Amino acid sequence: QVQLVESGGGLVQAGGSLRLSCGYSGRTSNYLSMGWFRQAPGKEREFVASMRWSGGSTYYADSVKGRLSISRDKLGNTVYLQMNLLKPDDTAVYFCAAQRQGASSYDVWGQGTQVTVSS
Repeated sequence: QVQLVESGGGLVQAGGSLRLSCGYSGRTSNYLSMGWFRQAPGKEREFVASMRWSGGSTYYADSVKGRLSISRDKLGNTVYLQMNLLKPDDTAVYFCAAQRQGASSYDVWGQGTQVTVSS
């Protein structure tokens, strides 16, 4: 049973930093990719960043390039999202997700963690 658990959200002032963590457990040998998504109030969920499980290539939404960074700690079974130079527009619930082999999209999701950036 694959499980993803996010942590690290909170309240931060504009220009500040946060690091989100996504702990994963269960069978991961069939993962293709892990990613971070976010959903702001009244808006659709949107892609933030992702990392290919094999090779580690990373991808980012244009709105976060240069400010947010995805990384992985294999020993600690954790994927991180380092968020710097935060803006009020970054306020959202952030979700960690995994795409497994055979799935056409991300098919395993965490419960989300709230990030609030004050101006």
